[in-house]
Amino acid sequence: MTNIPQVKAGIIAVSRDCFPITLSESRRAAVVAACKAQGTDIYECPKAVENEKDALEALEGVKKAGCNALVVYLGNFGPETSETMLAKYFDGPVMFIAAAEDSQSDLLDGRGDAYCGMLNCSYNLKLREIKAYIPEYPVGTPSQLAEKIKDFIPIARTIIALSNLKIISFGPRPQDFLACNAPIKALYGIDVEIEENSELDLFEAFNNHEGDERIPAVVSDMEKELGVGNLKAEILPKLAQYELTLLDWADAHKGGREYVCFANKCWPAFQTQFKFVPCYVNSRLASRGIPVSCEVDIYGALSEYIGACLSMDAVTLLDINNSVPEDMFEAGIKGKYNYKHTDTFMGFHCGNTPSCKLCSGAMKFQKIMARTLPREFTNGTLEGNIAPGDITFFRLQSTADTKLRAYVAEGEVLPVDCLSFGSIGVFAIPEMARFYRHVLIEKNFPHHGAVVFGHYGKLLFEVFKYLGAESVDFNRPAGYRYRTENPFD
Repeated sequence: MTNIPQVKAGIIAVSRDCFPITLSESRRAAVVAACKAQGTDIYECPKAVENEKDALEALEGVKKAGCNALVVYLGNFGPETSETMLAKYFDGPVMFIAAAEDSQSDLLDGRGDAYCGMLNCSYNLKLREIKAYIPEYPVGTPSQLAEKIKDFIPIARTIIALSNLKIISFGPRPQDFLACNAPIKALYGIDVEIEENSELDLFEAFNNHEGDERIPAVVSDMEKELGVGNLKAEILPKLAQYELTLLDWADAHKGGREYVCFANKCWPAFQTQFKFVPCYVNSRLASRGIPVSCEVDIYGALSEYIGACLSMDAVTLLDINNSVPEDMFEAGIKGKYNYKHTDTFMGFHCGNTPSCKLCSGAMKFQKIMARTLPREFTNGTLEGNIAPGDITFFRLQSTADTKLRAYVAEGEVLPVDCLSFGSIGVFAIPEMARFYRHVLIEKNFPHHGAVVFGHYGKLLFEVFKYLGAESVDFNRPAGYRYRTENPFD
């Protein structure tokens, strides 16, 4: 995956000066050894921190080592001021963890009291308004903490990426499409930059790429990817021209940022002027870690990018679109899978899902738009059933008053032929009906949801908490009622 940072994590041990510093140092070495045994590379800072001067020296050390993520390890109780200083002055995400006691045979000089120290540490972080990541249970043995550090790496990768991300949009949104409208102010609160452009800017840039000498190579790559699904070969040069337009725009407009994603208008004037639909190009860029959301959905693009950073895999953006017909449920799902009919729905978009996530993708025309436009103007969708397997449906969204909200729901795509068009799949999420009513409708989330392929609920939940989302909702199991759920129903 391109367009996503690499993480180099470092670990600094801290020690309260009334405890043996050797306790923190030896415990730090054990954590590093456990990380390496689990396949996690981490830089071990040799300087243990007892005071503020030590903190500055240790920070200089991890900086010289090229670390962009930091683990602060309370090998014993820890010094409250200097350990929080590490988080304050380190330029990147910081995790705090603490040592469990080693053995019942060593609770005199070998007792570290880090269980207690973590309480004071968290209190000081809050006093100083310092943002840091503390896992669900931050105290553990070396092997347990190594697992927590492994979880921290994709979280850190996502936070680093967002702090260097620019969302490039081409708008405005289509008429009567307020569902994807959200104020951009909340983006600045999580360090994301945005560049908003006109659809006319995009059209001009596209026309300037006519005859680009790189087009044949991109067409060849598209032909190779599509294989037998290359049913609209005549449109590939235009799609290649458009792909190069977006990539060149990204390079020219990154500014001080390293990473980009797009939120682009794709109808209604797009088809009549560009003479194709952009779905296939959107799918190709998403497979490289450069999501391109449909319909100028800025927070949809942001959500997709978060999913790509966490999974290091292709993602997609889908409409939470239509119910599964009862006869389809009876024939293909009931009795085969442990889901109720109301747990299922179809996720759909015109053709933006990467080919690697489809059972067999084929280039076709956009059926909905072709009802009112010449069919040749609507070529460019990548269509097929989404491949079965585990998924996580999620979204980060700003409310109208610029508060961040999010939802996360794990489920799966079922191996059921949707018998329809577009990039589409039968999704099953436990207790989806209640989630649909009391989260998606109740909290005013739009119909677009990001999809990451695999179960990433745990990591997404932690990222959204770190970013300051005021709520992170999920699909509650049966018997666990939502606040607004009717108890008499």
